[in-house]
Amino acid sequence: MLTSLQNQKVKEWKKLHKRKHRNLNRCFLVEGHHLVEEVIKSNWGIQEFIIQEGVEFPLPDGIPTTEVSRQVFAAISETETPQGIAAVVEQKQFTFTPAPLTLMIDAVQDPGNLGTLIRTADAAGFDQIILGEGTVDPYNDKVIRATQGSLFHTPFVQEDLAAFISELKNEGVEVWASTLDESVPFKQLDPPEKVALIVGNEGHGIQEKLTALADRRVHIPIYGQAESLNVAIAAAVLMYHMKG
Repeated sequence: MLTSLQNQKVKEWKKLHKRKHRNLNRCFLVEGHHLVEEVIKSNWGIQEFIIQEGVEFPLPDGIPTTEVSRQVFAAISETETPQGIAAVVEQKQFTFTPAPLTLMIDAVQDPGNLGTLIRTADAAGFDQIILGEGTVDPYNDKVIRATQGSLFHTPFVQEDLAAFISELKNEGVEVWASTLDESVPFKQLDPPEKVALIVGNEGHGIQEKLTALADRRVHIPIYGQAESLNVAIAAAVLMYHMKG
């Protein structure tokens, strides 16, 4: 059992809280009963389990498991009330395809928003997600928790959105941009069978160069005094409309 905070393995685990080290090692930490259960059910690669002394959790055979003291687990945990179970998971590379339902995310920076977008895209039956430049790291701990495990069930790629819009359109996918500028209320449009949705940054919206490439500009009417909707809420309304 590991009890020292100076142990090299403990230091390496703690480094995974930084994006630079996650990308360097091509892996990340997943923590808590539900998320560890979800990654076990998925086809993602698991390098190692970390379990706190005295904690009982059903772990699959064939994967290394390291037992640690309460103090060590608290040091590597990012939650206020650690549950004593974590996994080191390998980052996964997905291949983009011009799928019928695609969510495109332009520079969303709040981890909670990105996690909710991923979770909602999964719930709405979207085929894939494209994370554009400037978007928060999907392997950020707060993002992972907000996805509630949907990160492991929805393919995603991290690339410049503009590079994929023409590919989508060439395959008959209609591209919608969620914006207030020169747009129509979404209920006026019947979504086609193949459609992609672009949503933008919390403060600045979608980059104009991307909006200009869209086939449609749509918005959700505001009936009260609110200036706008949260990006994840707006995307949820539009994705379920598109799903039909």
